[in-house]
Amino acid sequence: MRKTVIINVVGVTPRLLGPSTPFLSQWIARGKRAAVTPVLPAVTCSVQATYLTGVTPARHGIVGNGWYFRNECEVKFWRQSNHLVRAPKIWETARAIDASFTCANLFWWYNMYSRVDYAVTPRPMYPADGRKIPDIYTQPADLRDKLNAQLGMFPLFDFWGPRTSIRSSQWIAQAARKVDADYRPTLTLIYLPHLDYNLQRLGPDDPAIEKDLREIDSVCAELIDYYEAREIDVMVVSEYGITPVTQAIALNRVLREYGFIAVREELGLELLDAGASTAFAVADHQIAHVYVNAKDRLADVRTLLERVPGVEAILDEEGKAAHGLNHPRAGDLVALAEKDAWFSYYYWLDDRKAPDFARTVDIHRKPGFDPVELFVDPAIRLPELKVAGRLLKKKLGFRYLMDVIPLDGTLVRGSHGRLPDNPDDAPLVATQQTQLLSASRIEAMDIHDLILAHLSSETQRARRAVS
Repeated sequence: MRKTVIINVVGVTPRLLGPSTPFLSQWIARGKRAAVTPVLPAVTCSVQATYLTGVTPARHGIVGNGWYFRNECEVKFWRQSNHLVRAPKIWETARAIDASFTCANLFWWYNMYSRVDYAVTPRPMYPADGRKIPDIYTQPADLRDKLNAQLGMFPLFDFWGPRTSIRSSQWIAQAARKVDADYRPTLTLIYLPHLDYNLQRLGPDDPAIEKDLREIDSVCAELIDYYEAREIDVMVVSEYGITPVTQAIALNRVLREYGFIAVREELGLELLDAGASTAFAVADHQIAHVYVNAKDRLADVRTLLERVPGVEAILDEEGKAAHGLNHPRAGDLVALAEKDAWFSYYYWLDDRKAPDFARTVDIHRKPGFDPVELFVDPAIRLPELKVAGRLLKKKLGFRYLMDVIPLDGTLVRGSHGRLPDNPDDAPLVATQQTQLLSASRIEAMDIHDLILAHLSSETQRARRAVS
């Protein structure tokens, strides 16, 4: 098989290519580009699972970045075990064709306990004293020590949160080159998240985005030059486009006002009690899975949510099936936001009763995705001083709460998850192997076979799938 690298440049779309992306623009123009029709929901975990399996969420089961685990009565986001993906992956398919095939996965999700040969993924340490310490999980295990020694600690707080920066994507790119130099995998998967941050924080129309585009363009230039100098084929993909939003919709607050939500009070603060709720929403960008525990209230819940301003549609079983989302993990209903709206997870009606984790970066405890974690609360006077005080407590070994995140969804200026209205806002795929990409638009499921086509030009089935 021919060595191939897949670079996932999160958020890049035809609209963003231009003067601020000189390398990518020229590289793509030299080859062939196609628009990708994303799956629903167009969010990280669902799209990546579709690219790597060639099937929809109805088959692979990754219905979002998180969902309600019905048997545990808990909402869980950002799980990491690859066993959650219930379909054969690209590395399994390729290895069945060629037993000598090897694969490296750098930061694509569900990257623990898979059958890839080399894996690098974020895995912070959480000591009992409450600290969050940046770290990674690797396969083989000693790769962790090598990368930490050569590159330094993975910059976790530049990967997500208020201080995100290009440093995380730079570290991932450097790690990819180290893995290639040491192991020479047949297929390398690389995830570069940099554009995900300010496109949500500021919106795609903000002039500051040009700096982010220049930064990620530089990282891509170094990576692609490295691989092409070694005669390794490169394919660039993106997962979704991020479009402007002006309003946050708190479906759980609506459900609570009508008596569908149950909460448990602890120390004067409220926690969502999903198992005891009649119905609740698991918000994930511009889609929300709505779980209805009392099936006799399903019609009532649907009627209520259809009237909420900012909700474009409510999918029932037929609607989920039409979008390839009819999996047991999906909600009984799925809400889609209008193009200028997104769904927040907020369920409390009084900010004084918001749970303590609401004002922190806590991607695992929140029962929904929270892009407001990208902000420092503008109401905090001298936020640098407050952060410094919290860090001093950390260094002294005291427990502390980094409670600097606001509770204001209107701060968010960009989102994704719904299917794009404009092809300029759709994700893309680009390659120099122009003979493998004859169509100007392909489905997200076709990416799997397109990767196979790059690995082996004899894979005629893969060629037909993308022609």
